[in-house]
Amino acid sequence: MRPFTGSYTLDDVQFLLKPMRVDDTPVHLKEALIQSGKKHYSQMLSHESLPADDYVALFHEAMALNQERVAEHLLILAQQMIATRPKGITLVSLARAGTPVGVLLKQVLKRYFNTEAAHYSVSIIRDIGLDNNALRFILQHHAPESLVFVDGWTGKGVIARQLADSLADFALSDAVNIPAELYVLTDLSGSAAVAASCEDYLIPSSVLNSTVSGLVSRSVYDPHSAEADDFHGCVYYQHFTEQDLSAYFIETMLDCVARVWQSGTFEPPTINRSQLQTISQDLLHNLAEQYGISHANYIKPGIGEATRVLLRREAQRLLLRDLNAEATRHLRWLAESKSIPVNVCADLPYQAVALIKEINS
Repeated sequence: MRPFTGSYTLDDVQFLLKPMRVDDTPVHLKEALIQSGKKHYSQMLSHESLPADDYVALFHEAMALNQERVAEHLLILAQQMIATRPKGITLVSLARAGTPVGVLLKQVLKRYFNTEAAHYSVSIIRDIGLDNNALRFILQHHAPESLVFVDGWTGKGVIARQLADSLADFALSDAVNIPAELYVLTDLSGSAAVAASCEDYLIPSSVLNSTVSGLVSRSVYDPHSAEADDFHGCVYYQHFTEQDLSAYFIETMLDCVARVWQSGTFEPPTINRSQLQTISQDLLHNLAEQYGISHANYIKPGIGEATRVLLRREAQRLLLRDLNAEATRHLRWLAESKSIPVNVCADLPYQAVALIKEINS
């Protein structure tokens, strides 16, 4: 298998994914198949349509609102990588939310810390794990101790735990030990090894799908059709090129990083991971009881996770801490456009939580 770059350049990232055609599964049918156990979510895609102009405007508002905070957190995260990987850094972003963050970190490390870092984007899928073929490809070129796994944020910590499980299995199958450490901009659940924040804030790239992620879909994997040496798959939405904001996001953010760097006001935070884990578990327990939810998979805490639900899944309702918060305007737009009920819960520990609709089979 050969890597490709999507709409990025080779200096930005190599996607260790296999571009392929994937049949469209409408959202309501996909939800029924997932919940009945007939198909895993990774076997299906609901093909993307371009976002409406007024929704894209919300992305630009998110940039104005939070680009400086993201810039500061990128610099903090890069500092922490330098401290924890003194012998070299190989960025491995988790497709797809981690990809724009990884592209930015590669450039930040080079420009401000005089550190060249290769950057790959790989698939990780809940219940299935990391793409081992992608890992093997990376290890042909880089030392295992140099790998740094990057994502945008944590929600419940599912992906952090999946990463740890996958790397433990990989150590057994391939006799290679890779640090099971996840690096994120913000860690809501206390499950990342290194984070620049634990705030539930609006990371602008979370607002959009492929048009801010190199025109690449989330990863797909069907064990019945995949060849033994294949990377996990994806759809490359090349026909969205005219509406692609991937390069715009990177360039705008790097301009902002330059301004923040000049100010010299970025400091690593003190994060109480144990406290964050307790808050996360208490929330999941309380919401499951209050709304009669049968599995934690149907509860998606935080702005980033709630956005994914409203874009890609069948939502039962949206919970907001503050109905008028700037950070959740795009969520209110999505909820209104899809007739999803919105509840205001002033005691939420996060800005937003989305609940997935449970389908009685």
